[in-house]
Amino acid sequence: MAFKTTASGNPELAVVLAESSAGAPRKGSELGPDAILQSGLLGHLQSHFGKVHVCKLSSRSGASEEDLDYAKMKRPRTVSKTTQSIHDLVYSHIQQGRLVLTLGGDHSNAIGTLTGTTGALHLNHGQRPAVICVDAHVSINTPDVSPSGNIHGMPLAFATGLARCQEKGIFDWIRQDHLIDMKKLVCIGTRDIDDEEKTLIEENEIKVFGMDDIQRHGIDSIITMALEYIGDQRSIHLSCDIDALDPEWAMSAGHLVPGGLSLQQGVSVARRIHETGNLVAMDLVEVNPTINVDGVDQTIRSACALITGALGLGA
Repeated sequence: MAFKTTASGNPELAVVLAESSAGAPRKGSELGPDAILQSGLLGHLQSHFGKVHVCKLSSRSGASEEDLDYAKMKRPRTVSKTTQSIHDLVYSHIQQGRLVLTLGGDHSNAIGTLTGTTGALHLNHGQRPAVICVDAHVSINTPDVSPSGNIHGMPLAFATGLARCQEKGIFDWIRQDHLIDMKKLVCIGTRDIDDEEKTLIEENEIKVFGMDDIQRHGIDSIITMALEYIGDQRSIHLSCDIDALDPEWAMSAGHLVPGGLSLQQGVSVARRIHETGNLVAMDLVEVNPTINVDGVDQTIRSACALITGALGLGA
């Protein structure tokens, strides 16, 4: 993908603040985007990229007054409306040749980011991006097997088409050309997978590198294997849930799972993806400043380290 560049020769950058926690069981992650951006990240981005296009999507803009459960999904109309708005913003910026960074919000926001990137690239270039997910979970539960009904556990299910809904106002906006290619999908850092998700992974031959693989081979070898798996891919979407990191580095997250990536390992993944020169979009979700408030500053620093690593900004 050819980026529109600034006078400095860097790509134009768009930052989407997806301030919604409707897909999660507790509020707070809607505060994450602004906390990350205002921690000093915005100034860092501006010093490197020049003008940064910042778009804020408030959780209130996606709220539905009456949002009853549907097919076991909680708040499905609100999440559908919110993710469609995220999709539209990401889609528009990709079409305009910009590198896009989306800050969430809960992980359901990735339904909008992944379909937005894919839809724009498919329309303009006839291709679908490779997707590298860094996450403690695979987040590919379909509504019928989800243990909780919370849509933040379903983003890959909807973004791949494994989950579909034709009910008016509930993800009926997702089209075939929005769906990511499961043969170009890699998950790194997983360690908490539901039984039903394991079945979906096996049936669809989705490439997953869990923490046991990383301990056995080392993070550098795992990244190399992941990049070899997706092949000669001109476009990569990096999708990060902050809980991929061990709670030592990100304790203010929505669903903590011990035994995760060290911050150094997470940054290594981000930097290697930057070095390919093929990153077109990134999302980072689930920073929740209301959880373990003593760890908020470290969690935000970790989030910024992943972002700056992926964007090639250094420390």
